[in-house]
Amino acid sequence: MRPNFSITPVAAEMRPAIENKINNKTKPIGSLGRLEEIALQICQIQQTVNPVIEKPHIVVFAGDHGIAATGLVNPYPQEVTAQMVLNFTRGGAAINVFCKQNNIDLIVVDAGVNIDFEKSLPILHAKIAKGTKNYLNQPAMTLEECERAMVSGKELIEKISKTKCNCIGFGEMGIGNTSSASLIMSAILKVEVKNCVGKGTGSNVEQLKLKIETLEKVFQKHVQNFTSPIEILRHVGGFELAMMVGGFLSAASLKMIIVVDGFIATAAFLIATQINNQVADYAVFAHCSNEQGHRAMLDYLKAEPLLSLGMRLGEGTGAALAIPLLQSSVAFINEMASFESAGVSEKKN
Repeated sequence: MRPNFSITPVAAEMRPAIENKINNKTKPIGSLGRLEEIALQICQIQQTVNPVIEKPHIVVFAGDHGIAATGLVNPYPQEVTAQMVLNFTRGGAAINVFCKQNNIDLIVVDAGVNIDFEKSLPILHAKIAKGTKNYLNQPAMTLEECERAMVSGKELIEKISKTKCNCIGFGEMGIGNTSSASLIMSAILKVEVKNCVGKGTGSNVEQLKLKIETLEKVFQKHVQNFTSPIEILRHVGGFELAMMVGGFLSAASLKMIIVVDGFIATAAFLIATQINNQVADYAVFAHCSNEQGHRAMLDYLKAEPLLSLGMRLGEGTGAALAIPLLQSSVAFINEMASFESAGVSEKKN
């Protein structure tokens, strides 16, 4: 059953009052740069001049891809997905470190990893199947599987929202998912596959060449079926990507602040915008990945990322580093003195 998402466009009525409050802080106008832009966006999302960020979360969706079992697009074996999920549960990954450092709640979701995890593990068991099908031969997912994954993502974000969380970052883990992201980018941006494909995790020059050749074959096999965003998603996507799509749309419908991570999360966000472009009003883009193609996707979305650190790890790590900047934006607009309250003279006209 395809989920429905009703997203309210962010109203602009309060913009003058918000800008007035920002501009009357004890600083030259615009001197806090992007922090001022973020404060304005958060205030407009929450329709207040006194914004709050409550219980920030990052959700990492994990899934395997049938193509990864062939070794044609990935230097690391498919079982690394499951091994990294176990690493998350033990607190050993970069995302664990950054979430702990910044007091961000972390939820790891088994969207479709090719293993049966112990039910006692501290993850959300939401497996659609043990990995997608190999899209060299057939669509990655059935329509029913794709829609079920989207519904699962939707319901998870609704559940998190009930904890009073109003700021949520999206990350992923899945060997082979840069390939899905590249194919989605090519389909939506109408850019040749070779200009969308990067090394992913650890590929060398020869592996990259093989990856491009393989994905060009995939694209040609399925391009005639790319008749809608959901058809693109189900033919070449992954369960973790489909859950992120449902999660993005759900978060926007709940008026949450969305923090988009890197290349793969942005590809899922591209699909979400094709379903309902109002989702973009609620999104902040954490960073520009070092993965080829990410900047082009950001430009297509007219999005300016907060950070550029040469990262291409995934896991939501960029989002975990960006959330403290959102908190700083909220802090300055709420706590910084105004010229009047501080008795500071303003600039003469």
